[in-house]
Amino acid sequence: MPAASPESAAAHAPSLLTREQVLRALRQVAREGRPLPPGTVYELVYRGRRYPPRAVAELAYRLATGNPAAQWPRAAGAPTNALLESLDFTISTKRPVLTSGSGPDGEETARQQAEDLYTGLPKDGPETFLSHAAPSTLAAEPAAPYAPPAYTRADALAELFMDEAALDAAVAGLMRRRNLLLQGPPGTGKTFLARRLAWLLLGAQDERRLELVQFHPSYGYEDFMLGFRPDADGRFHLVPGVLPLLCQRAAADPGRAYFLLIDEVNRGNVPRIFGELLLLLEADKRGPAHALRLPYAPPDLPRFFVPDNLYVIGTLNLADRSLSPLDYALRRRFAFVQLEPQFGAPLQGYLAAKGVPVPLIERLCTRMLALNQTIADDPELGPDFEIGHSYFCQPPTQPEQAEAWLRLVLEQEIGPLLADYWREQPATAAAQLRKLLA
Repeated sequence: MPAASPESAAAHAPSLLTREQVLRALRQVAREGRPLPPGTVYELVYRGRRYPPRAVAELAYRLATGNPAAQWPRAAGAPTNALLESLDFTISTKRPVLTSGSGPDGEETARQQAEDLYTGLPKDGPETFLSHAAPSTLAAEPAAPYAPPAYTRADALAELFMDEAALDAAVAGLMRRRNLLLQGPPGTGKTFLARRLAWLLLGAQDERRLELVQFHPSYGYEDFMLGFRPDADGRFHLVPGVLPLLCQRAAADPGRAYFLLIDEVNRGNVPRIFGELLLLLEADKRGPAHALRLPYAPPDLPRFFVPDNLYVIGTLNLADRSLSPLDYALRRRFAFVQLEPQFGAPLQGYLAAKGVPVPLIERLCTRMLALNQTIADDPELGPDFEIGHSYFCQPPTQPEQAEAWLRLVLEQEIGPLLADYWREQPATAAAQLRKLLA
């Protein structure tokens, strides 16, 4: 008879705690601002805050038994998590944060954050800014085994609508400049390609070494680099943005590549968002020798640098008329790859493999090629406004539904886009849509 799993054993054994006892511990943590040693893999999520599960369970156990020295009898990880989940608490995998969710940020925590805000290793090791607890009190979760699926050149060529020469050129540009911008009309698979280029260089679909952000008009330097943010009590602390945190991880792991993917680069105010990063992004300005002092950082802190193993891949939508041209200082620090709509053999083969009838595929590709030629020839639009193939990359699983699927895509997605393109000429937009639907 097979042995019961830790999860099932925890679920069926008599509970060591009640929900009220755990809530009592959480209330005490919040009331006293008690620091808890952090977990490394899992977190208990309660009312928007995150707590180390085993530390919370041990505190609840001590309060329940009246023994302040009592040791929680269950191991970290599945045994403790299963018990807490049986009491209707939410357990999730840990996300990268600067401080434990237990209690408001204190002045000492803020000071430690500021001291460790650079890409080198903290002076006491990589976990200094997370905890200064003695090793004997650290409630560490066991390391979770994680083996990301491999990703090879053959995998990339099988799912990207580009030939070997184009793929090699994109990889070469990224390796040479360490910064790559993918630009093209809407629907040409820019974000899709960005992620797969990162996977290709990593050799695996390893999301742990990828960070994806999307720029927008409200996104600023404080979000990307460094700024002051309020805590739950309304007190402001210096908090690093997405880039310094990723640089810190990359610098602590110099033997492996890390990737920052920036979607819609030109939707943000690029000079304001990047600041001094415009200099540090250059391939020959990486590393501690070129470190700069961040504007908000105290003068006695180490300077910031971008490690050599960090790669940046951005995407540009050229058809958005609300966007200003990309800053030239940023342009000359990136290699550029132009993506175009692909309504040729790769898309036709892909749709055929998905079961879409061949006559429907031929009709779709012929009419979209004609539409894109009309858009490219229009003096008020041009090639940047052509419509990409990604609108048609999710066909139905049942071939008999393909006709209805295509009509809905044309009516609900392509039609409104054409109406926006020819907003001053609605008759032209309607005529082009009729040609697609005929």
